[in-house]
Amino acid sequence: MIKPTTVRLVLTIAVSYGWTIHQLDVHNAFLNGILQEEVYMAQPPGFVDPALPSHVCRLHKSLYGLKQAPRAWYNLLSEFLLFIGFQASKGDTSLFILSHDGAMIYLLVYVDDILLTGSNSAVLHRLITLLQSEFKLRDLGSVHFFLGIKVKFTAMGILLSQHKYALDIIQRAGMTLCKPVDTPLSASSKLGLIPGTLYSDPTWYRQIVGALQYLTFTRPDICYAVNKVCQFMHAPTVDHWSAVKRILRYLQATATYSLHITRDSPLSLHGFTDADWAGSIDDRKSTGGYLVYLGSTPISWKSGKQRTVARSSIEAEYKSLS
Repeated sequence: MIKPTTVRLVLTIAVSYGWTIHQLDVHNAFLNGILQEEVYMAQPPGFVDPALPSHVCRLHKSLYGLKQAPRAWYNLLSEFLLFIGFQASKGDTSLFILSHDGAMIYLLVYVDDILLTGSNSAVLHRLITLLQSEFKLRDLGSVHFFLGIKVKFTAMGILLSQHKYALDIIQRAGMTLCKPVDTPLSASSKLGLIPGTLYSDPTWYRQIVGALQYLTFTRPDICYAVNKVCQFMHAPTVDHWSAVKRILRYLQATATYSLHITRDSPLSLHGFTDADWAGSIDDRKSTGGYLVYLGSTPISWKSGKQRTVARSSIEAEYKSLS
């Protein structure tokens, strides 16, 4: 599974240098994997040997549905990439880097979707041809839709948008006609494990909150609020569901918000961090968060409760910074 920070980082570098970003799609990726374990299956209906009906088949290559299939496909692809000169990133196993004749190439893998970008267009096309000779894939051209995220090119850079995904969540929750609000969380009320009326459908609560988690891929503005409602997945109450609905009402007002990766920006790394002190009304733990920029583009952010109780505000700040 690719890390969202890696995707935003590579896209920021590519946009800053004006590199072309190719999107590749591998056909039936999992069928390429070669199994290392012994796996047997019953003869499929319509292909049963009448002379040996009780025999089973031993699989040499993976099939969809096997738990070994994703790893087998990744091993095959990574071995080929390393063979042609790529190096695997130590920070993210889905990122491969190639330095060739002064050219720098980055390749991102997410199951059967591949992003390929670099400083030399000729080398990129040679790599695409080389990959096509080994796997059945097609070059989709410049990236426009990746991981459910719309990529829109502008004169200033690119916009990463989950507009449709946000509207789908609102529709699933039955709040298409809800009244919008300006903030995702109320500043006056504090959520906690205070006894209250349990929400009637906790599974539905978890489904909506889980969908909101993926929306934070391009929306750091809801990161804190989503983290708050995630803390009550085990036993959500009516008050917790009201907090979720407020996030959805905020999305109703801001569904068109996008993450802007700007072109003319120096690639300097800087970040901000902050924490409250004993903000949780249940265990007095503090909540910390950070936001890291590469140039003027935010590439990494997080909000979460600290693991231990801080005995002072400065201790909570230091924990958040570390």
